Amino acid sequence: MAVSRVEHVDHNFRERISAMESGFTAGSFEPEDPVFPGAPATLTQAISLLECQIHSRWIDFVARELKSEGKSFYTIGSSGHEGNAMVGQIARHTDPAFLHYRSGGFFFARARQLEGQTPVFDTALSLTASSQDPISGGRHKVWGSVPLNIPPQTSTIASHVPKAVGAAFLFERRKRLGIAAQWPEDSIFICSFGDASINHSTAVGGVNAAAWGAFQNLPFPLLLVCEDNGLGISVHTPENWVEANYRRRAGLKYFQANGLDFVEGYPVIQRAVDYCRTRRMPAFLHLKTVRLLGHAGSDVEQNYHDRAQIEAAEAKDPVLKTAQRLVEAGALSPGEVLAMYDRIARQTRAAGQEASRRPKHVTPSTIMAPLRADYAAVNLNPRPVDESRRRQFWRERLPELEKPRHMAAYINWALQDLCLQYPEMTIFGEDVAKKGGVYHVTAQLLEKFGKARVFNTLLDEQTILGIAQGAAFAGMFPVAEIQYLAYLHNAIDQIRGEAASLKFFSDDQYRNPMIVRIASFAYQKGFGGHFHNDNALAALREIPGVIVATASTGRDAARLLRASVALAKETGAVVLFLEPIALYMTRDLLDKNDGLWTAPYPEPGDAMPFGETALSGDVDAENLIITYANGHYLSQQARADLARDGVPTAILELRFLKPLNREAILNAARGRRQVVLVDECRRTGGISEEIAALLVEGLQPETPRIVRVCGEDAFIPLGQAWECVLPSRQSIYEAVKEGADHG
Repeated sequence: MAVSRVEHVDHNFRERISAMESGFTAGSFEPEDPVFPGAPATLTQAISLLECQIHSRWIDFVARELKSEGKSFYTIGSSGHEGNAMVGQIARHTDPAFLHYRSGGFFFARARQLEGQTPVFDTALSLTASSQDPISGGRHKVWGSVPLNIPPQTSTIASHVPKAVGAAFLFERRKRLGIAAQWPEDSIFICSFGDASINHSTAVGGVNAAAWGAFQNLPFPLLLVCEDNGLGISVHTPENWVEANYRRRAGLKYFQANGLDFVEGYPVIQRAVDYCRTRRMPAFLHLKTVRLLGHAGSDVEQNYHDRAQIEAAEAKDPVLKTAQRLVEAGALSPGEVLAMYDRIARQTRAAGQEASRRPKHVTPSTIMAPLRADYAAVNLNPRPVDESRRRQFWRERLPELEKPRHMAAYINWALQDLCLQYPEMTIFGEDVAKKGGVYHVTAQLLEKFGKARVFNTLLDEQTILGIAQGAAFAGMFPVAEIQYLAYLHNAIDQIRGEAASLKFFSDDQYRNPMIVRIASFAYQKGFGGHFHNDNALAALREIPGVIVATASTGRDAARLLRASVALAKETGAVVLFLEPIALYMTRDLLDKNDGLWTAPYPEPGDAMPFGETALSGDVDAENLIITYANGHYLSQQARADLARDGVPTAILELRFLKPLNREAILNAARGRRQVVLVDECRRTGGISEEIAALLVEGLQPETPRIVRVCGEDAFIPLGQAWECVLPSRQSIYEAVKEGADHG
């Protein structure tokens, strides 16, 4: 059976400090005197640092004690990493910090900078999953605090690095637009992570993005803190791996600090913080640490480390080292250190027991509360349009007075109108600036609004989505572009694990309102193959709290984009705006030059109400098609064919795919003999699965005949073969006709 190392670490601290009693000589210090030559910390700071490190240590001990009693649910601790308290003390509490899960010392040190904080009890509430936890409401153990400017992170793979990069970048950029700052102008942004997680592609890409920008002399006041304990659970980081990779990295200033020794580490950390603050450039702070007590309470470290290895790490205990340094300097006696240690132990244990008695979540409604919003009540025009300014911008040639155009033009015009309405709105992605995007949807936006608001990013979807989150955090309103739906899947965790989860894990105290425009779906007649023709929607549908929207006509796309901006800004929602590539330039429906797929550009006050659907065709017919995007276009063609053959058909077009307007769907389907679900996405994972289940559950015992016309469970092939795996005008016609003939 595994032996807990808590007792060993605790005993070692007490024994080593007690052993110093006989040789102790008290020094003479004033509170603001430096304790050590060359180390800028004063006596007050040094003692405070030790207290913070002990607090961090004892919260780890108590977490394991409570777990043994069935009262705590999280035992990944910061033991051995307490040197990060130096970063927490040196940086300001107004410097936003995105923290590694072992940055407990940082958290306790930062809390010391602001009166009225109760970090020990707050952490205990989080450990025991109490609904009174002030940051996540008991939904997860996270380091986080609104007054301390620490948004919560749940990442174990450093997936928070891209948004920290984005926050630092956009904080500087918003100055050029006159956007007010919520932090001092010389603030820096801090992001901590482990030496194992720095190898994850997300972290590598995030650090690369900061270096890429700084290499071009773009301001990036970002302090990247790598807490290097040499381990990823049981996997050892190669000796000198981190240093070899980052010491001479272009665009990145490297600092290495001893996180195990306060005297050696403090001045280096001070220089790193000062460099980042004054130069406004990224710094990589390589903080050497050790890991004590294993990866977590459930980790049996003896399975992969022998006793000598474990004891060697324990001999480097940074809390013990700080205490020893202060005793050696005569700043504290061994008795004073042990009294402090015991006092903090009592306080932490008492806090843990009290927290364990506090309320817990017992209903789904309280757990899910941060994910819910009254979208229908959102003011769709929260900021009035300055009509005189708009007329001047458009030089009196208002777009609604132009002849009808296609969808790509209307999205472009809508983006221009929205940029006029929202000066904090910024548009970015690969190729969106001078080129105007692959499909020219963002053409001329750079010329009209400038490179501070419209800019290209490097080719990395994780970075693009990280910039969007950081922009929202920094007070901008981001509209990010992902070139193709397939490319989103390269970075889906930036939506699923980061952007969409922020409201949930901060109890709706932190938000990152954003729009992600995605050129989507297939029907490009086989050009470009799979990566340019993707109809995989399942990964988006399962993400809690996001809004997924799409349109089939230019007019509705403009109205829907306006609504998406309002919904995001008012509720903090992440909106995924899917633009059907094949309909970007479409004008005609049935015959060449009929212009039936165009309509006048909607006036700026015309935004689509949340959940809006459109019922068209023979609205009272026994046959109903429910569809969206390209499926709507094809269904309208099929309906015309069916009408010629005497089969009246109604069509319900959906614009909001998540969450669905369930009531509108049920009302439209009620009393029909047949409902055909035309879903251009795959048979497995497409939206038609949810709609079919809704109809069966909501209309029984009078459920109509339900037929699905779906994309096949295949990738989209090159060339004409695409026609074999997607719904078509003909397949829709045949599905409706068969049911009508044999119903």
